[in-house]
Formats: sequence, C-alpha cells, structure tokens
Amino acid sequence: MNERFEVEFTRAAEKDLRSLRGNAEVALRAILRLENQPELGHSLSGNLRGSRALEFNVKGSGAFRAVYLVDSFRRVCLVCVIGPHEGIYEKAERRANSIYSIR
Repeated sequence: MNERFEVEFTRAAEKDLRSLRGNAEVALRAILRLENQPELGHSLSGNLRGSRALEFNVKGSGAFRAVYLVDSFRRVCLVCVIGPHEGIYEKAERRANSIYSIR
C-alpha cells in the first residue's frame, strides 16, 4: 500500500494507552506502524470478526495486543483496545457492541 492510513483511537483505547504509563511510548510506536501497514495484525474471528489484533512486546511486561478495525474507504485504523495479551479478547468483545453500533 502506498497511501498512508490514519491511526485513530477510541476514548477507551486512549485510556488504555495512558494506563500503560512508562510503556505507553513503546505501545504507541508499535501501533503507529499501522499507518504504513494496516494489515499488519492478524484477523480475528467469532464475535470479533472484521477486527484485527496487532501483537507487540513491552520489555518487562510481556506480550500485548492492540485490537483494531481497518476502514479502507476512509483509510483509517481505529484502535479499540490496548492491553496485555491475557484477557484482551474478552475485553475487546465487551467493547465491540458499542464500537460496531457506531459503524
């Protein structure tokens, strides 16, 4: 893809990012790679079908994920959830209904 995508965050995802405190910069750097590679994360299934999950590591804290939607028409990656791998998909499912009802 030669055109850049915008990376946008839901309010909840912004809060997730702030909660990472000292590791927020590492997470943001990983997530901003989506500007040039929106399909970087793997596709999700089930209740999260249509979403993608970007995997990244935070030194000293382990595996993290950012769950996001790709809007190819608007050229936007909408980040919905950011957090440790453990429990992230359940958290994403809880938020999914409000996100999908907007779209």
